[in-house]
Amino acid sequence: MKINRKSFFKSLAIGTIGLPVFLRTFLGKNFAQSRQQVGAIDGQRHNWKMVTTWPPNFPIIGEACQLFADSVEAMSGGRLHIQVYGGGELVPPLEAFDAVRTGGAEMASGSAYYWAGKLPSAPFFSTVPFGMNAQQANAWMISGGGLQLWEELYAPYNLLPMPGGNTGVQMGGWFNREINSLADLKGLKMRIPGLGGKVFERIGGSPVLMAGSELYTNLERGVIDATEWLCPFHDNLMGFQEIAKYYYYPGWHEPGTVLELLFNKEKFEALPADLQAILRTAAAQMNIWVLSTMEARNATTLAAMIETGVDIRPFPEDVISELRNQTKQVIKEMTDQDPFTKRVYESYKTFQQQSNNWANLSERMYYDSLT
Repeated sequence: MKINRKSFFKSLAIGTIGLPVFLRTFLGKNFAQSRQQVGAIDGQRHNWKMVTTWPPNFPIIGEACQLFADSVEAMSGGRLHIQVYGGGELVPPLEAFDAVRTGGAEMASGSAYYWAGKLPSAPFFSTVPFGMNAQQANAWMISGGGLQLWEELYAPYNLLPMPGGNTGVQMGGWFNREINSLADLKGLKMRIPGLGGKVFERIGGSPVLMAGSELYTNLERGVIDATEWLCPFHDNLMGFQEIAKYYYYPGWHEPGTVLELLFNKEKFEALPADLQAILRTAAAQMNIWVLSTMEARNATTLAAMIETGVDIRPFPEDVISELRNQTKQVIKEMTDQDPFTKRVYESYKTFQQQSNNWANLSERMYYDSLT
């Protein structure tokens, strides 16, 4: 987009560039029409249900769902009330997609990689091994075309997605076996889902799927040799440091997991324009709050772990290198099999490469200068 220098600096001086661009992005492509229709406010009270894939009152992520509902109620003056249900309270966690699609609930909170069985390209709107971190993923979604592709993917299912938080870079997991080389991963039983599990299997590991509620007991009893979960804050709450010897990093399998808010598209579009704008604004608030809170609590928890002597180690270089190689093969197979996945990945890959080039000159150089 070519910008006239004179107009740019004039606009910048009166603060009219950044805010409208930000608002148009979050309030959607019909932002202009919404402004014209702002007077179309009904006096009706709308009661919505939000189902989630998270356990009831799950720290940070579940808290954020209630924060979202409270913000919407406050901004709408009580005209839009959202009742939040934890996973299993109204529908099973992994039925949230279908519950919203069919109108059983108006919206949901989850993450797109849960729907990979229905939509092969869905993981790219959540996280992929060695993919983008939280900052990059947000940039792709908001300003790089990612959100438009995501909306296109979900439209046939009567669904409208929005970013609803990010976990940031996760940890590599808790292990009861020392990892010195690829050979140490052969036959190792690890709870690791999604594309990370597929990659782990290709290097000789044995990925296991199990509910979070089962992880502590199964790791303690040796049913599994290792598990990934989230980050220091949530891992500490689970108590893994009590039963596992080694805490490995980095979280190659989930470098920046996007969480989603999922809306029934028909019901969203039936709302007055001001309520639609309120939902989008609350989603933007939730997106920022989740990542910020994860970062803050992970930092303080990691400091406490170090102080108490948790054995925190990096994966060996040869392990990371082979995991990266196998990730490329898994993604190639996915893109060869599905044209839309190929289209999504081309956008994702191009943006990641450009973002990495910039990060190498900015953040990487900055961090290196601190050492």
